[in-house]
Parts: sequence; structure tokens; C-alpha cells
Amino acid sequence: MKDLNISARFIKGVGPSRLSMLNKLGIETIQDLLYCFPRRHEDRSKIKKVKEIRPGNFETIKAKVLTFGDRMSKKGMNIFQVAVGDSTGVIHATWFNQPYMKDKFKIGQELILYGKIERYSYLQMNNPEYEVLTGTEEDFVHIGRIVPVYPLTESLNQRWFRNIIKFTVDNYAGEISEMLPFEMRKRNDLMILKEAVRNIHFPVSDLVLKKARERLIFDEFLILQTGIALKRASIKIDLTGCSHKLEGDLIGKFKTSLPFEFTKSQSKVIKEIEDDMKSLEPMNRLLQGDVGSGKTIVALCALILTVQNGYQGALMVPTEILAEQHYRNIKALVESLGVKVMILSGDLKEEERRRKRHMIEIGEADIIIGTHALIQEGVNFKKLGLAVIDEQHKFGVMQRAMLKSKSQNPDILVMTATPIPRTLALTVYGDMDVSVIDELPPGRGGVKTVFFEEKNREKAYKIAEEEIKIGRQAYVVYPIIDESEKSDLRAAIKMHKELSSRFPDLKIGLLHGRMKSKEKEAVMHDFKDQKINMLVSTIVIEVGVDISNASVMIVEHAERFGLSQLHQLRGRIGRGKHMSYCILVSQPKTDDAKQRISAMLKTQDGFKIAEVDLEIRGPGEFFGTRQHGLPELKIANIVRDRDALEAAKKEAFELVRKDRFLRSPENRLIRENLLKKFSREDLALASVG
Repeated sequence: MKDLNISARFIKGVGPSRLSMLNKLGIETIQDLLYCFPRRHEDRSKIKKVKEIRPGNFETIKAKVLTFGDRMSKKGMNIFQVAVGDSTGVIHATWFNQPYMKDKFKIGQELILYGKIERYSYLQMNNPEYEVLTGTEEDFVHIGRIVPVYPLTESLNQRWFRNIIKFTVDNYAGEISEMLPFEMRKRNDLMILKEAVRNIHFPVSDLVLKKARERLIFDEFLILQTGIALKRASIKIDLTGCSHKLEGDLIGKFKTSLPFEFTKSQSKVIKEIEDDMKSLEPMNRLLQGDVGSGKTIVALCALILTVQNGYQGALMVPTEILAEQHYRNIKALVESLGVKVMILSGDLKEEERRRKRHMIEIGEADIIIGTHALIQEGVNFKKLGLAVIDEQHKFGVMQRAMLKSKSQNPDILVMTATPIPRTLALTVYGDMDVSVIDELPPGRGGVKTVFFEEKNREKAYKIAEEEIKIGRQAYVVYPIIDESEKSDLRAAIKMHKELSSRFPDLKIGLLHGRMKSKEKEAVMHDFKDQKINMLVSTIVIEVGVDISNASVMIVEHAERFGLSQLHQLRGRIGRGKHMSYCILVSQPKTDDAKQRISAMLKTQDGFKIAEVDLEIRGPGEFFGTRQHGLPELKIANIVRDRDALEAAKKEAFELVRKDRFLRSPENRLIRENLLKKFSREDLALASVG
């Protein structure tokens, strides 16, 4: 049996220089070559007569060499031409600055050529791919078949690389071991692995190519989902958390004290969370909900439940402004019930910080709200039962882990107002249970989204002015702080001055990330208390801050913001009973920018917005999947291949259920592939040999 892990230098045609080029592509072994999949395929199998070809198209023809020769252009360029023809016509194949080509052809040779057809005074193919007919057409690599096109650097050309891959496939693909158990392959109607690898490179038909792709996509998803399943199993099986009793006066009194009723969606999610919390297995749940859907009150129910059971609850948020808002709101709701709420922020004086840390440690604080200050050294909880992480995309994996480590396996509830498409949640959050609040509370005025080109900017400020006249407030958001960063943008500081001059009767506030925490808090307090009519801000107001009287959001240079950012910004208004206006001022030039603006105008559904965003940006950019320790996908695409993802997830979780440590001989290769993609610590497979 041939070893697939030996160096690619043993492949015919790979010398030291070319090997170095391959290494830069991440190709070191023969196996790497086999698994360097084409970016796309070109169908060069449909051979046409000369009279059938059309200028502007890429075509394949079969023709004889009639004449050939070279000449020099006026600019000193060598031009080599071969006149080829069949019974229906003649076409010229032309190569530039390749004088050695004249040694490649003979009069009367029969060729297969592929290239783009140009029409001058005659038909021409520039720099075409070609094969010389020798009676062994089945061995064609570049023409006369469905041809692979690879993701290469400029230093490597497709023709050379294709030859290398063809040699590797012909001599080594037969040595590939089957990874999947027979029954799994049969259930999912999957091609044998070695045949899939052969046909992803050199398919004999479109149908066979489709089957090869299906197999290789499934394998990638299976490895990914098995890794996720093992992570989840380690949480569910190996850890013991705290079990909460659902019956009690405190949670009952809290729910009845609220001046509103839960939506059906909120009630459903509360039950899911309570069912988790009564189990001894630690809760590990993601709560998704669009901006303004009422996630915080659901999380507060969980926090009250943990307090009722003698535990402490922690709520970690990304900004001090948001921490202050949550502290005030939560304290107002629960103080009468005897629940002690504390805020822990980063700007406390040392004496006050020490006092609060002591109160947390001895259990004098029931619900602790804070930013990164919660995970600093020296913060010790007496008995942490539940950790809630709000706007989780603002925190990394390590930060969440640090909060979790503050106690013995507390329940974890992660919240996001950035809706995550189901396909992405299955990967990034595959180790978590997912709850979704998919309806908004009644009584909201709604938001109308409007788009103005920059030349019509005045219309936007006219709307804001009219709303302010009737007692409302407005945001104006910019992507940068001052002109020094980018001269082509209308900067927040500059525009604050301009708007203050234009609207002398209005109080215009300014908020940006370079301000000190106390300054930012003072501005937001003034805005909330309606002492500020119009707030000029950077993206710092994106997350969480709730001003129900604000009815206008003007986003300057909207094309500079991501789609999820735009949706988050829009969520800052429409919190009250009055109609609100999200006004996008932009001059979008790229297709992506136009798509983002179009999506904002078409829908306010956060999950639909997220799907569009995922398609535009791809999974890596959309959610920083790499920070989650997930392996990169080479051929699978979680948007396009969602059915395969679902099928692989089902198989992976069943596999781990039956064989927790993948010790079965039939699962040996799955385990080996897992350990190539994940670390043992990641998978909780340290005991596996």
C-alpha cells in the first residue's frame, strides 16, 4: 500500500522550486495534492465545428494544422500563429511572446483547442489550451472533457498543476481508505471516497461530478459536526451543574408584578430555559431574538429563578452605558422583592471596587451586572448559579470561558440581537441549545426605512427637524470620529459643529468611543432625559441602549456599515408607540453595498437580514468563525449546502451517542480525521489513543 503522507516532491514534475511554490499553497504531501479541490470546472467536452463557434464564447474545436509561423509586432512582441481548420472553416490560434511554440506543431497534426473566440478580419483564439490527437483521447487532461480549474498563485499555471494532479490521481487515489461506515454511506446515498476524489478532479460527466461533490461536502460537515457533538457530550455527560426548583414565591411574585404580559414566543423560551435549569446538566443555551423582542426580561426571569434557589446571577454586557441601563431597569423591577442588585464597572475607585468585590464574595449581592470587570482577577462569587452574556458577539470565547470559570459549572445563557441563520448556528453554536424569540411585543409604532442619495441629504434632516418639533429625538450616526482618519467621510466631530450651527435652537449632543466613560454616560443620561434633541454619534450607540422617545435614525455613509450593524442601529428606534424613521444616506458604489441597502429597504426581519448578510460576506467574516476554533471548510458551503449540513449533523450526533469516544474500529478513520482538524482538548478526547 502506498503512503499518502510522503512529500509531494516524489511526484513526477515536482522539483525543489515547484515544491516550494506548492508549500505556499499549504500542499506538502501527496494527500494534500489529492485534497486540493478545484475552485470550479469548465466543460470543454462539447466539440464544435468551426462554423458553429461564436465570437465572445469559450469554445472547443477539433481541427488540423494548416500553416504556422511567427512575426514581430511594431512594439517588439513575438506573435506566433497557427492556422487550423476543418471542413467548415479556418481559425487562427495565437500565442504572444512564446516563440518556442513553433517547435510544438507539424503540418497536418490534428488538435483539440479550447479558448475564447475573437473576431477581427478573421476568427482567432488567443493563448488557447490545446491537445495533440494521438489516438489516446481518454488520457486528455486539458481539453475534450470537464476540466478542473484550481485556486493557484501567479507562480503556478493551471496546465502544469493539472498535469501534476492527474498523475497523482492516477497513481495514488486508489490508495485512499474509506472513512465512512458502510451503513452511513448507504443511508445517505454517497459515492465511495476514492471515486469521489477521482471525480472531483476529473469527472466523466456532470452527474458524476455532482455525486463526487455531495460525498466530499458530507465528509467535511460530518467531521465538523462530530467535533461539535463531542464538545456537547462533554458538557452534558461529564459535568454536573446546579439543579433549580421551579416552584417558589420569588419567581411567581416577579412574574405577576410585571406591567405587561409575555408574548407567546417569550413564554415558550422561558419554559425551555426553566426546563434546562431544573436539570443537573449545566445549561448551555443561546437565546436569539431580534432587536426589541424582549430578551432581557426573559433573561431576568432566569436570574430571579437562580436567586430563588440560593444562587447568584451575573449579567455581562459589552459597554458601561449598557450595564448602567440594565442596572437601573432591573433594580426598578426587583428591588421591592428584596433582590439585591449590584453594578460592577471598570471605572470604580479602588476602595469602592474592593467593597463591592467583598459583597459579591460573601453573597451580599444577588444579581451582579457588569462589563469585563466581572471576569477580572479578584472577582469571586460566593455561589454563581447562572451567567448571562448579552450581545455575545462582542465577547470572545476566552472571555465567556473566564466568566464560566468563576463557579462550579454554572448555567450559561448567551443572548444575541444579531440573528444568526440556522445553518450558521448549527456550526458556530452546534454545541449549544438554541432558543428563538421570533415576535415583537405589541404596541410599537413601527419603523419606516428610507434611502436618500448624498445629494438629497437635506431631506433626511428635514424629517428629523419635523419629528423634533413634535417632541421626539433623533440620532445621527457616522462611521468615524474625525476627518483625520478618512478625508472623504463626513466626520462626527465636524458634523456636530455644523449641525449645532444649522439648528441653533436645538441641543445637539456628541458621543464617540474616545470619550471617557463618565462623559459618555453623562451624554446618554441627558439624551434619555430629553435634554438633548439630536445626538451625533459613532457606532458606540449600536448596542443595547434604549431611548423610547427617539424616532429618527440618520445613518450617514450607510455603505460603510455592515448589514448586521445597520439592522442593529435601526433597532435603536421604534421602541415607543410612535412611527419612527431609519434614514440611510449613502452613495453605494459596490455591488455588496447596493445589496446591503436593498436588504434594509425590503425587510425588517432580522433573520432574513442575517441570511442576506451571510450570503454577502460568507460564514468566516459573518461571525468570525475562526475565533470559535472551527476548522475551515474547503469544499462545503453552509449556505448553499444546508441540506447536507443537516444530514451530517444528524449522523454525527447519533455516532457520538452510540460511540462516545469513537473507539469502534469502523469509526477509527473518523477519529483520525477529527484529530487532524481539532485539538484533543477541544474535543474532550484526551483519553482516546
